[in-house]
Amino acid sequence: MYQQGHDGAAGFDFLIGSWAIENERLATRFVGSDKWTGFAATSTCRKLLNGAGNLEEMTIPGTAFAGLALRIFNPAHGLWSIHWADNDRHRVLPPMVGRFENGTGLFYGDEEHEGRTVRARFTWTPSEENPRWEHAFSQDG
Repeated sequence: MYQQGHDGAAGFDFLIGSWAIENERLATRFVGSDKWTGFAATSTCRKLLNGAGNLEEMTIPGTAFAGLALRIFNPAHGLWSIHWADNDRHRVLPPMVGRFENGTGLFYGDEEHEGRTVRARFTWTPSEENPRWEHAFSQDG
């Protein structure tokens, strides 16, 4: 069972299993839009490397989209690295790096948006019934 505030290699244990996901995202980024679009997805997550990591595979029903997140925990630094790949971009994106503290996971990295680098943040709020993931972007670091 996931313990609120627990960190380390068990930090993502709340995701292990199969999930029906409801996603929302801004229709257009960086233009002051408040229009959101939604879509459903499914995922399956399993532990790897004797518990030092996990692999989550995601699909969007009715589409050809498939993606995966590979998460690896580094006990020497107490940090997770989250690597994403999908069949739209055909490459592994630079990792998001961070940790869980006080029941929330914060992870930071750089992403590309319309040909320019932007700073990105993942916020994970663990829950056995309804985990929440948020993805935020900044053009000014």
